Amino acid sequence: MTTAAPTVRAGRSPREAVDAPGRRTARGAARRTGGRTPWLYLAPALVVLGGLLVYPIYQLGLISLFQYTQAQVSGGEPATFEGFGNYTELFGDPRFWQVLLATVLFAAACVVSTLAVGCALAVLLTRVRALPRLALMLAALGAWATPAVTGSTVWLFLFDPDFGPVNRMLGLGDHSWTYGRISAFFLVLLEVVWCSFPFVMVTVYAGIRAVPGEVLEAASLDGASQWRIWRSVLAPMLRPILVVVTIQSVIWDFKVFTQIYVMTGGGGIAGQNLVLNVYAYQQAFASSQYGLGSAIGVVMLLILLAVTLVYLRLLRRQGEEL
Repeated sequence: MTTAAPTVRAGRSPREAVDAPGRRTARGAARRTGGRTPWLYLAPALVVLGGLLVYPIYQLGLISLFQYTQAQVSGGEPATFEGFGNYTELFGDPRFWQVLLATVLFAAACVVSTLAVGCALAVLLTRVRALPRLALMLAALGAWATPAVTGSTVWLFLFDPDFGPVNRMLGLGDHSWTYGRISAFFLVLLEVVWCSFPFVMVTVYAGIRAVPGEVLEAASLDGASQWRIWRSVLAPMLRPILVVVTIQSVIWDFKVFTQIYVMTGGGGIAGQNLVLNVYAYQQAFASSQYGLGSAIGVVMLLILLAVTLVYLRLLRRQGEEL
């Protein structure tokens, strides 16, 4: 009996034709093994992050489904399952929507101000000599490294109605910045921008330094002003970086807690300066309504998760463009 010879494609030797299935199998096995290798390296970190993040988030969501007060914490009464009762009470409370609106507006003001200050100083760094640049960088990194509690206390002293130098310089006498709703939010905004702009400044400055000098020189020779160069040349080229720092700032400023709590005494007079993070803290620990406070935490988590997913998608798109 004769055996049919294997079919040979044009341009391929009989030996290559015979060995081709084996090579494809070997490549497939190598690809499967290579696909598992990154997960093996990431496994220890994923285990640690799972213990530090997944379990607390699970407990947060679980408590939000129960009527959980100080009586249940002390063990005097069993926890009562409420289902989505806490969420129904939360969404039916007009104060929650007021605090949510105040949080969104305050975070938006902080993000816009931080980006404006950070981008302006990043451009300034490219225009000054080495020594002033070094001094500005060190000052910015000092603000970045200062703990939020320390920075908030220092800003409170600067604007203190009795001993603060700002009121004396402006001739405002004993004006209290934390008494009014708008002025208190403005004071906290200044502190948030002060401790947040270094990240934007350093990131945008690195992006500007990566722009070819010939492009900026050509724009200058065409008679473009500094603002026009930024708007028409730098901003479009730095768009991926600006998107990243914007979304990072949104995440940070939306969950501000320390500055509001320290500088307004826990949310201001009659809660006029509440944001969601402080509101959740008050409901959970001041009012001992841990289930309701956990529901606020879950709502914040979902909002920030949506922003984070947008951030990751933009990062992926940026990597594909590069």
